[in-house]
Amino acid sequence: MVVGDFPIELDTLVVGAGPGGYVAAIRAAQEGQNVTIVDKGNLGGVCLNVGCIPSKALIQAGHRYEHAQGADDMGIQTENVSIDFSKTQEWKGQVVNKLTGGVESLLKGNKVDIVKGEVYFVDKNTVKVMDEKNSQTYTFNNCIIGTGSRPIELPNFKYSDRVINSTGALNLSEIPEKMVVIGGGYIGTELGTAYANFGTEVTILEGQEDILLGFEKQMRQLVKKKLKKKGVNVVTNAMAQGVEEKEDGVTVTYEAKGESQTIDADYVLVTVGRKPNTDELGLEQVGVEMSDKGLIQIDKQCRTNIDNIYAIGDIVDGPPLAHKASYEGKIAAEAISGHASEIDYLGIPAVVFSEPELATVGHTEESAKEAGFDVKAAKFPFAANGRALSLNETEGFLKLVTRKEDGVVLGGQIAGANASDMIAEVGLAIESGMTAEDLALTIHAHPSLGEITMEAAEVALGKPIHTV
Repeated sequence: MVVGDFPIELDTLVVGAGPGGYVAAIRAAQEGQNVTIVDKGNLGGVCLNVGCIPSKALIQAGHRYEHAQGADDMGIQTENVSIDFSKTQEWKGQVVNKLTGGVESLLKGNKVDIVKGEVYFVDKNTVKVMDEKNSQTYTFNNCIIGTGSRPIELPNFKYSDRVINSTGALNLSEIPEKMVVIGGGYIGTELGTAYANFGTEVTILEGQEDILLGFEKQMRQLVKKKLKKKGVNVVTNAMAQGVEEKEDGVTVTYEAKGESQTIDADYVLVTVGRKPNTDELGLEQVGVEMSDKGLIQIDKQCRTNIDNIYAIGDIVDGPPLAHKASYEGKIAAEAISGHASEIDYLGIPAVVFSEPELATVGHTEESAKEAGFDVKAAKFPFAANGRALSLNETEGFLKLVTRKEDGVVLGGQIAGANASDMIAEVGLAIESGMTAEDLALTIHAHPSLGEITMEAAEVALGKPIHTV
């Protein structure tokens, strides 16, 4: 390996160090490949730095603050609860730093070389990596691209100090009195809920007929009920038209029910989706096939039309989920090593850290029927579970979707406390080809929320114990 005017030769180059890229790099190294990973930003990508992790930290802080207000039904009363938001942000930063530092240690521990800079493809085996001072050429046998995505900017809502995206919302120096959120998807709902818990007056403007349309109606209804209780105003079929910025706030104009309306706020948060980071890599030099939305086309091993170049994460089709990117990263790294690994998205869960939490994996009842299955949907309510009662978290349910002929688990949906953790058992059942009987025969600790999965399986078998 020679550094200077000569190219550095690699087995595998990984472009992007997010949850897809760094996982791909580690797995490739474990498979015996000589690996270098390149990113122009911080290790961990959007997820660890300005996405999944800091948002969940802020959401948790919001929960703590809300809970500190007291619980009259439990006999808990408090007075003069206050928050030092600068300390909240400091703590959130510590969480991020621990994880990004951990990623660096993991990469180095697996002998992956870490390079900081921007990547530009010269041809199918060559890139130039540039930083502020230098340019270095790398040649590779294989490359895995995992450059992630960025927030979509609306033409009439250019980002500024008062018009912010999710990154800006996570880094506010103060708790706003009022905030408008454009977009009722998972990001808008999560951050809107977090700030509502801090006491912000939140309005969510959603252009479609409902928020969180990726989830079943009954699940969405539970979230909207909780949002209303927090004072969040959800306006659906509302089209954001423009914003007037002032020194200390904004006035947002939107159309709803055929009328133009305005609302004043301290900030307007735009969460209308994300755009793949594929436009500044020079992929046209290589001939990598992309969709009109900038998504890279891949096969079942994450291979592009260029046989030694792979793509994973937000830059390929599918939901922009960190765990999807990590999963694809392992597939790509293993494919390079000659394994028969292929992607199968059925077992990938989707979670919203709303109130209550929503989680889904595999088929819904509707999608299973559309796929030609004869199915049974079995539900069990959180309100009939002892642990949920003792947590005072009785809203919600678990629905298990099974095949009628043999009870094989095809999917599951959970709305309720800790749904994000509970969904893993249903995912395991799908991946393993388990039946409702397998879940029912698994002894679950009592009292625990996990028992709800067992109870739903017993409903599927027609032999429920704790519901009639």
